[in-house]
Amino acid sequence: MTSVALSRLDTQDADFSLRLRKLAGHEASQDESVEAAVRSIVAAIRERGDEALLEYTRQFDRVDASSMADLEIGREELDRALRAIPAGQAQALRDAAERIRRFHERQLSESWEYADSDGTRLGQRITPLDRVGLYVPGGKAAYPSSVLMNAIPAKVAGVRELVMVSPMPGGERNALVMAAAALAGVDRVIAIGGAQAVAALAYGTQWIPRVDKIVGPGNAYVATAKRQVFGAVGIDMIAGPSEILIICDGLTSPDWIAMDLFSQAEHDEDARAILLSPDAAFLDAVATSIETLLPQMARRSVIASALSAHGALVKTRDLDEACDISNRIAPEHLELSVEDPDTLLPKLRHAGAIFLGRYTSEALGDYCAGPNHVLPTSGTARFSSPLGVYDFQKRTSVIGVSREGAVSLGGIAVTLANGEGLQAHALSAKYRIG
Repeated sequence: MTSVALSRLDTQDADFSLRLRKLAGHEASQDESVEAAVRSIVAAIRERGDEALLEYTRQFDRVDASSMADLEIGREELDRALRAIPAGQAQALRDAAERIRRFHERQLSESWEYADSDGTRLGQRITPLDRVGLYVPGGKAAYPSSVLMNAIPAKVAGVRELVMVSPMPGGERNALVMAAAALAGVDRVIAIGGAQAVAALAYGTQWIPRVDKIVGPGNAYVATAKRQVFGAVGIDMIAGPSEILIICDGLTSPDWIAMDLFSQAEHDEDARAILLSPDAAFLDAVATSIETLLPQMARRSVIASALSAHGALVKTRDLDEACDISNRIAPEHLELSVEDPDTLLPKLRHAGAIFLGRYTSEALGDYCAGPNHVLPTSGTARFSSPLGVYDFQKRTSVIGVSREGAVSLGGIAVTLANGEGLQAHALSAKYRIG
């Protein structure tokens, strides 16, 4: 029988900070063998393009394609997948897509401009990226929700072309993923994956166009490839393990909280799941629920491993102290399972997404609430934001100086340029003063 060696912490223990840091910490070390393998793959794609891409697809995905055209999934097949899936699944995808689109439409930025008193025009142009690459995991994993969360904001932003890559081992195509691509308006879908797909998107091949930005989750090889090609192309983020932190007043059903912890722990063995509460008896009740419910879970071994390594039930002095600890951790997902979450909300500075109240399970945010489920992990919520429309738009400054402005601004520029010892800068401005 699978069991959980769940850590129990108390903020008043002398070693609390050290134990919490070990549980919630994220090692920055990188696997050198993965780094080297990815570096070799990226170099091969840059040098040999489609030829290397086909070789890697045969090797890793067991797809014996003779040309890249064999790996392209046309619009007709995507639409056919949407028609073929069960009606309930199709409607759920449509409902989720509509909610995600409606939320992200509110994020659209617009260009603006104003004029100084001397007639000088100043402003900012907002324009979408031309082409974006979307990586979607394949094989055992099937994440149609990730297709919606990545593709819809890009389309709302006005991205002209969205190229989706997804490995399809053995040529097996996931109907739900393809249906989501059809709904989200993905322009091209190509059945490739791994570091080789990331490199192809970053540098382009004969068949695959070079993109401006790559978004979407993947395994260690995909994440490493994204890190290596960054600079030649933009990326969304380097995602770490899934995380959930719950602050509870002790009045929510222990079964609900246990299942919320499970919902992130079932992702993989490195997932983080922590509960903070000032109610010791409630923590005991949640521990009992975990032991009772775990045997019923299909992924119970993964959940048990994650909770044993990175899970904790933490007794705090009060809810204010729980908020302080949450700010230290800066979790990806933060549930406020309390009677009045609005009293705590102003005290919380760092989180990828905050879920308010007992009825707001994190799972709703993963699929259909509307906000994006691509969130900063590993404490990066201290300085990063969820994926959004703004990630697919860029800003360009606009400057139009009048004749009168050339005189007033020119004097400032000449003084500063001379101070920096940049003669040509000073003269360039001075010539226009007259």
